[in-house]
This record gives sequence, structure tokens and C-alpha cells, in this order.
Amino acid sequence: MNFYSNWRSLAAYRVRVALALKGIPHEVTAVDMLGGAHLLPAFLAVNPQGVLPAMVLDDGRVLFQSMAILEYLDEIAPEPPLLPADAAGRARVRGLALIHAADSHPLLVPRVRQYLQKEAGLNDAGIQGWATRALTTGLQAIETHLVSSPETGTYCHGNQVTLADICLSSHLLAMMFFKVDASAFPTAVAIHERLQALPAFAASHPLKQPGAPV
Repeated sequence: MNFYSNWRSLAAYRVRVALALKGIPHEVTAVDMLGGAHLLPAFLAVNPQGVLPAMVLDDGRVLFQSMAILEYLDEIAPEPPLLPADAAGRARVRGLALIHAADSHPLLVPRVRQYLQKEAGLNDAGIQGWATRALTTGLQAIETHLVSSPETGTYCHGNQVTLADICLSSHLLAMMFFKVDASAFPTAVAIHERLQALPAFAASHPLKQPGAPV
């Protein structure tokens, strides 16, 4: 399989972590998003939406959207599982994951920021305020769920890394990129720090990828 990625893409980061956790062999094609390569015909032929990540399987079929790719990887390589065995647990993990992947992160992507700047007239301070609000409100919800549930353990759901942890880590990395203080959310921060100590997360860090600034 061929994984289309970019060092800064948080959606690609989520897939990169899962590939590392499961030890799935793959090739990587880096897409120069700053240079606009994701909007050129060559990549649009892979993913018409012009966003990362994308995964081209050995038979030529293309997977898109990080959460769909994550669940595909979990199905073809069940160990270690990224979802709990029980239905309610799976729903909780998916819910925690989607606070980031469906509600917060989509507000931060370059095409949204560019629209806000060019069409809505927001300056840099306005964009920063937008990002700060999206990130803090999302993490506040996640923190509240983590603190209030007996199902929270070493990680977001018990003591096994799940989709929720991959998305939580992605959320905290977004806060790093946008220089948003996360100290008001100690449970989430502590889990993120434990995750970053795991080899799969550490090796997948955006700043450790080819093309990242030194």
C-alpha cells in the first residue's frame, strides 16, 4: 500500500501512528502541501477532495479520510486493537475521537484558515483566536469526559491505546502548532505525554518526518 502523507498533516499523523502501532509495511509518497501539490491533477486523480491522507491499496483501490483508513487498518491487522471489544466501549472511543477529528480539527485546516483570511477578512490575531477557541472548547469536552468516566485509565479508555488516544494526541499536537496553552487540561495532557513515550507515537511525531523543519 502507498500512503500519501505530509509531515504537518495531523490527519496523516493519525494514520501514521496506526501503521506504526500495527507494524504494517507500506510506502510513503510525500505531498508538498505548501507548494500546492495536493491541488494538482496528479494528486486529485488519487483523492478528488485534494486533502490528505490517502491510501492506495495494492489492488489500486483508494481509501480516504483518516478515520475510515484507521478503521480499515484495524480490520486488516486486528492486533493491537484500536477499538474495545464491547459495543458501548467502541461508541465511547469513537465519540472521544470524533470530538477532535469531526468537530475541532476541521476548523483548523489550511483551506478554512485561508477562507477566513481572504473572504471574512480575519487578520493573524483573528485566525489565532479562531484556532484557540476551536482547540480549547474541544479539549475541554474531552477533558470532562475523561475526568468523569471510570472507564478512563492509563489512556483514554482503559489501559489499551485506542482511536481516542490517537485523536487526543493529534489534538495536543495541534495545540503545539498553534501555540495554545493546554495546562488547564491536566488529564488529557498526562495521557498525551504517556502516549508520546510509546515508540509508535514518538516515531510518528510530525517534527520527526522528512520535510519537517530542523
